Amino acid sequence: MSDKPTVLFVCIHNAGRSQMAAGYMTALSGGAVEVRSGGSEPGNQINPMAIQAMAEEGIDISQGVPQLMTTEQVKDSDVVITMGCGDVCPIFPGKRYEDWELVDPAGKSIDEVRPIRDDIKARVEALLAELLPANHRPGTTLTPASSQR
Repeated sequence: MSDKPTVLFVCIHNAGRSQMAAGYMTALSGGAVEVRSGGSEPGNQINPMAIQAMAEEGIDISQGVPQLMTTEQVKDSDVVITMGCGDVCPIFPGKRYEDWELVDPAGKSIDEVRPIRDDIKARVEALLAELLPANHRPGTTLTPASSQR
């Protein structure tokens, strides 16, 4: 078993919110977090506006495929983040569960998806800060307390 924390992002269709969250966690953790995503009723493809919004951030989620969330995924994850799928997720003792109330980007314009994306990014950054100490996060540089001005 890996020492890396495992995070599962779940939304209904695994086509928008959970894909964006997984994309951010993968990129921002630099591989220090095992990232999974799934849906209770997976869609046929990732939302094109979610793909475009993430591309603006330099993150490519276009190759993802919506997948059905499995009991095994939940069981094997340390943290389970749900987004609008309510009580569909099975509950296992000792797991951390959070429900992020986010607007579903399905059918929204890019201008409507950007604030959803930005909200997801802020939440992923906060979660990552809790999961990994600052000196273990990729790309993090420690600044001396007495920096030159």
